[in-house]
Amino acid sequence: VQLQASGGGLVQAGGSLRLSCAASGNIIGIRVMRWYRQPPGKEREWVASITMNGSIQYTDSVKDRFSISRDRAKKNLYLQMDSLEPRDTAVYYCNIDSVYKEYWGQGTQVTVSS
Repeated sequence: VQLQASGGGLVQAGGSLRLSCAASGNIIGIRVMRWYRQPPGKEREWVASITMNGSIQYTDSVKDRFSISRDRAKKNLYLQMDSLEPRDTAVYYCNIDSVYKEYWGQGTQVTVSS
């Protein structure tokens, strides 16, 4: 099973983007679905997560601006990003943690210009 992330691009500060992550097959025993990002020259960092019972958490820097959601039936993951800032520039990765294995998407580039 592979994860395909999409929706990245170039946007001006204050703009919005919606990232999507789709699994190529069925994943059994999903526990948590997450978004991470890796800014230029920095380490990968956690952005947001959603559990299968709907519990959601965000890193402080994106609270009130980003919204994570999932399509439980299709096991797709989304990240709505509003009020984007230049510091949000990064490669964004989706991650699915199941009881058997951890899956990573290939990353999608988000660039926010000032």
